[in-house]
Amino acid sequence: MRRRAVIQAIGGTLTAGAAGRTVRAAASTPDPAFGPLGSVTIPGGKEAVVGPAGRYVYVATTDGFAIVDAGDPTAPSIVTERREIAAELDGGPLATIFDLQLDPIEELLVVVGPAQGAAQLRGFATFDVSEPTDPTRLTVTETPFPNHNCDVDAGVVYLCGNDGRRNAMVAHDAVTGERLGDWSILSVDERWSELPTALWPLHDVHVSAGVAYLAQWDAGTWMVDVSEPAAPTLIGRLRGRSPEQLLALADDERRRELFEIPGNDHYAAPSPSGSVVGVGVEASDYGDDGTGGPGGLHLYDVSSPQSPVERAVIAPPPSDDPGARPGSGSTTAHNFELREQRAYTAWYAGGVRLYDISSPETPELLAGWRDPTASFWTAQAATETYFIGMSHLDPTLNASAEGARLYTFPVVPTTTATSGGPPADSPPTASANRSGDGWLARPGSHLVQASLLGVAAAGLGLGAWAWRRHQDRR
Repeated sequence: MRRRAVIQAIGGTLTAGAAGRTVRAAASTPDPAFGPLGSVTIPGGKEAVVGPAGRYVYVATTDGFAIVDAGDPTAPSIVTERREIAAELDGGPLATIFDLQLDPIEELLVVVGPAQGAAQLRGFATFDVSEPTDPTRLTVTETPFPNHNCDVDAGVVYLCGNDGRRNAMVAHDAVTGERLGDWSILSVDERWSELPTALWPLHDVHVSAGVAYLAQWDAGTWMVDVSEPAAPTLIGRLRGRSPEQLLALADDERRRELFEIPGNDHYAAPSPSGSVVGVGVEASDYGDDGTGGPGGLHLYDVSSPQSPVERAVIAPPPSDDPGARPGSGSTTAHNFELREQRAYTAWYAGGVRLYDISSPETPELLAGWRDPTASFWTAQAATETYFIGMSHLDPTLNASAEGARLYTFPVVPTTTATSGGPPADSPPTASANRSGDGWLARPGSHLVQASLLGVAAAGLGLGAWAWRRHQDRR
């Protein structure tokens, strides 16, 4: 199995620098020409991952996965489906599969489940996808914890080992299933064990160039050297509060932190060069003061790893219901992808948005689209000409919606955006049909909140489940 070259370890603990004043969007022009190039219904669709050539898209389908041929982005089509995975095993099949990841070098696809705790089969399945139209299952590896999210890199699977005790990142060989090593924030400070693990679950892990980016709610985002998966070591930390700060909170205050900003580190990933790291904040407003959410996308400059600086926070799209739970009308940040010049972002009911981040201090909103019946789980780059957005079914938005859909969208160059019209942070008018709301922002428009917040709060979904487990143990 190929392994990456050892990277140079970077010692010390990262601390985020303060950002500047709030900057609001300039004017934009609604442009009905911007919208999906094509789409395809994928029952149960959740996360989607684009293959290295931009042709095939791999989609978690809750009960398995599907592979879509998007070589013609105007007519994407399902070419492969695998459902009822590992049904022959005790407790099988693998259920509530919300995430999957692709190792393009090893040509391996890893699907994980269940997304939340349950008595059924827990673990991951690895497939050889060298022939995307005919994937071959290689192995199923069981785990003692549920699996909401994962990553796979250089033949190693990285899991979010939320066991209610250590909440560790756990590394396995993707093919043999051998457990290689793990890393937990308890190795930095044992006082985390005095807090409910719902406040510091490992919600997601992203691995790039030998570094794992761990999004851990109130505990912030951690960078770990995994060039030797059997012996991960800490590089540093972005964001997050200390155990002392959280221990000082009353139980009801801690419970509220599960749903509100500041914080809620949900997903973190770098640009290809690693100089900019994005941290998505999934949160909603459950308080009375209107300050709880929804959350945005924080951009950090880590070109000097010992002194990272928060450059900006891309604000969430406006919402008619800021207090809605994520996935139920909320416009809070969800999964995203950073490229050197672009940020591809998904905002649940806020749709998808494309930003120019060539200057991280002043992200430029290039284009966006949303539909009143759609709730976007992820957005990812595909080729120089199109990107994808995956919308999962949300019956709270529209009970008659036809189901989860994979959309393709054109990549908008900065030079094609236009000026004039209503402010870009005004809610687009709801569409009367599935064509949705198309609009473009002119060059130089900054839908940004630069923030002084350098702390984190906790999450939803998996976090709430972990809180219940903590209360049960008490």
